[in-house]
Amino acid sequence: MNSLEVRKKTILNIHESEFKFVIVSSGGGSNAIGSLLKVPGASNSILEAYIPYAKESLDFYLMKKPESYCSLDTTTRMAARAYSAAKKIDQQTNIKKLFGIAISASLSTNYEKKGEHRFHIALQTRDFSQSISCTLDKGLRTREEEEELVTEFVIALISDCCGFEFKYPVIDEEVEHTKISAQEGWANLMSEKIKFVTSNKSMPKLIFPGAFNPMHEGHLAMSELAEKELNEEVFFEICIQNVDKPPLSYHQIKKTIDQFGNAKNWVLTKAGKFSDKAKLFPNSTFIIGADTLVRIFDERFYASRREMIEEFEIFNKNENNFLVFGREYKNKFIELGDIQIPDSIKSRFKGFGENIFRKDVSSTIIRAQSAED
Repeated sequence: MNSLEVRKKTILNIHESEFKFVIVSSGGGSNAIGSLLKVPGASNSILEAYIPYAKESLDFYLMKKPESYCSLDTTTRMAARAYSAAKKIDQQTNIKKLFGIAISASLSTNYEKKGEHRFHIALQTRDFSQSISCTLDKGLRTREEEEELVTEFVIALISDCCGFEFKYPVIDEEVEHTKISAQEGWANLMSEKIKFVTSNKSMPKLIFPGAFNPMHEGHLAMSELAEKELNEEVFFEICIQNVDKPPLSYHQIKKTIDQFGNAKNWVLTKAGKFSDKAKLFPNSTFIIGADTLVRIFDERFYASRREMIEEFEIFNKNENNFLVFGREYKNKFIELGDIQIPDSIKSRFKGFGENIFRKDVSSTIIRAQSAED
C-alpha cells in the first residue's frame, strides 16, 4: 500500500475502535480534521471537531488571551479542554476510552513570515498528557506539504493513544515528544472521585491558593510571613479546573508542582471558589493578596449582596480565617483596611500592610518579560 492507503487504513482502525475524542485546531494544522472526517465511520470516534481559527475565537475557547497563540502551553490547554468536553458529551463510554486532542501551528503563508514555522500537537486522557512539538526549516516545504506533515503526526499520535502500530514521520528537524503520566491521585481528582491530593497526605491547615505560573519571590515572602504568624507549614494550592478557566493538563500540573521541589508542600483541588475551598478545609487559614480579596467581594459576581453574604457564612461555620497581604491593584497599592468586608465575617481577616510586606512583582509581568526575551 502507498502512504495514502496506509493513512486511510489507520484512520479506519481509529473509527472502528472503542476510542472517542474531541479534536480542536487553531491556525495551521486544521487539514488533519478534514482527513479524519473524509474516511467513513468518523461519527463513531469523533464526538466534536472545533476550529477556533481567529485569535478572538481561541480567546473565547480558552476563556483567556494566551501569551502565545502557537505554543505548547496553549495547545496542552486546548487539549485539556477538549478532553473535558468529551467527558461531558459522552457519559456512557468508559472514561479510559475518551480523550481530547489539539493542534496549533504557524505554517507557510502567501507572504513572508517573520517567525518560525512550527507546530504543537497535544493529547489529554484520564491517565496521561502527551505532546509533540517541532520547529520546521523555513522554505523546505510548501504550505500543503507542511499541512500534510502535521496531519501525519496527528494521526500517528491518535494511533499511539489507541494502541495501534503506526510509525511517526521521520524528518531531519528535531521533534520533541513528551508524555506526562498522572501521578498518584491525579486521575481520581480529575474524575472527581476524590476531593484533593496533597504532597504529604496530611490535612492542610495553612493554604496559599494560586496559579504560581511562575512562583516568584512575592509568593515566597508571603508564605514565610504566614508560617511565622501561625507556626504552621504552608500548602500551595493549585486548582486544576476553575469555573472560569479550562482544566489544567498534566503538563501544567507537573510544571507547577516541580517548582516546589521536596522542600514545600502542595495540594491539588477542583475548588475554584473560596466558599468551596472552605468546605474542603475546615479550621484552616487562607493566604491571599488584597487584590484577590477585592475580587472575592465584588458584588457583580453574585445575584445580590444578600446572596454573597449568605455564601460566605461558610467561613464562620467552618472556622476559616484569612491572612491578607497588601498588593498593587489597578496601579494603586491596597491593604486590608481599604476593602469593605461584611461585618458578619470581618473578624476572620488579618492584614499585613505595606510596613510589613510589599513586593510589587507578579507572575503576569514575569511571563510577559520572558516572552520578550
